[in-house]
Amino acid sequence: MDEVTRQNREHTLFSWSVQSQANPIHMTGGQGVYFFDDTGARWLDFSSQLINLNVGHQHPKVLEAIKAQVDTLCFAGPGFATGPRAELGTKLSEVTGLAKTFFTLGGSEANENAIKMARHFTGRHKIITRYRSYHGATMGSMTASGDMRRWPVEPGMPGIVRVFDPYCYRCPFGKTPDSCGRECVSHIEEVIQMEGPQNIAAVLVEGITGSNGLLVPPDDYYPRLRALCDKYGILLITDEVMSGFGRTGTYLSTQHYGIMPDIVTCAKGLTSGYMPLGAVIVNEQIAAYFEDHMLWGGLTYSGHPVSCAAGVANLRVYEEERIFENVREQGAYLEGRLLAMRDRYACVGDVRIKGLFSVLELVRDKGSKAPLAPYGGSSPEMNALAAYLKAHRVYAYSRFNFLWVCPPLVITRAELDEGLAVYEDALAMLDRQLLGVAAD
Repeated sequence: MDEVTRQNREHTLFSWSVQSQANPIHMTGGQGVYFFDDTGARWLDFSSQLINLNVGHQHPKVLEAIKAQVDTLCFAGPGFATGPRAELGTKLSEVTGLAKTFFTLGGSEANENAIKMARHFTGRHKIITRYRSYHGATMGSMTASGDMRRWPVEPGMPGIVRVFDPYCYRCPFGKTPDSCGRECVSHIEEVIQMEGPQNIAAVLVEGITGSNGLLVPPDDYYPRLRALCDKYGILLITDEVMSGFGRTGTYLSTQHYGIMPDIVTCAKGLTSGYMPLGAVIVNEQIAAYFEDHMLWGGLTYSGHPVSCAAGVANLRVYEEERIFENVREQGAYLEGRLLAMRDRYACVGDVRIKGLFSVLELVRDKGSKAPLAPYGGSSPEMNALAAYLKAHRVYAYSRFNFLWVCPPLVITRAELDEGLAVYEDALAMLDRQLLGVAAD
């Protein structure tokens, strides 16, 4: 263990880790889709760090904007008007079609404030969320999350009601594409009726579920959910922290489905992680409400000028370098490669993809769909897979029986091929050595 890693381990705490088991890579630099460790080895960043480094490592245009803002104005309190705050707020209204933005420092804070605003605006207190969701690690956002990470903080914030997800591969209603009546939406209406629509402020969902298996909804899911919310006067909040700002080839993943949320939360791809920044973007009606009602919320670093300058530069890179077009082009190629993996390898049960937001769901048997690792846990097979990728210097995100492919949005086909070749070798290893099946 080198000295920097030792000091990190001895004097800092690592998130989501049993500290004695933390084994961090000592990162020393990066460029584009690669980063470098203390030995000088080059790693292909196939998960964009935390699925946020959309424009890749060390993009010169974003770095230049940060440096220029530091030289001009490093900090202004949240009650001040600044140029970067004005420019970014205006741009966010333009690209989302919504009205006003409240700036935070990350996605968890954004979801906390979105819930607070929804409750103030509607005068109602219940929030409907989904079981396979993650909305952040602060108390309210963690309670709103559905996955197992909420268990240690329960009972947490009151008023959360959960529903099932549009998980077509493992439909919780036992349906197939031929028999589906879109029960993933109709059952939400039954829950609304049982909870009392007059009590429900909002439905809060990830645009496309991220860290719980990347669940891409059927094309009519969001139009039906939007209509359901409208029927009962319930706000629709979409958490676009992971799925927004280019990851699927649009600014918001819900733009693929032709609907407008009432509130959008975002972070990650808003600055590509170059500076901490999150946002709550609200529609005209909610913005108008707070014209003559107190907005009960505030953060010392809300609207931080350096973070906003990074956001402005990052969005400019998206446009000037036609990043979304690259997402659609490379995403179409990636989809073909992943579907071929599903057909070839016995351990690949399902593929889900939208743009450069994709996952392989790994199974022991395609017929039974038995997962390669249990919910909330791992397995020797998944551990071997992760070790193989790490040994070949491909930095990838895996959790439970899922393996993601979410590279920086600037990736080229050759760079995709480089990482996918390692994935294929790893999957062949699973089929051959761990599942007793030889790949074709």
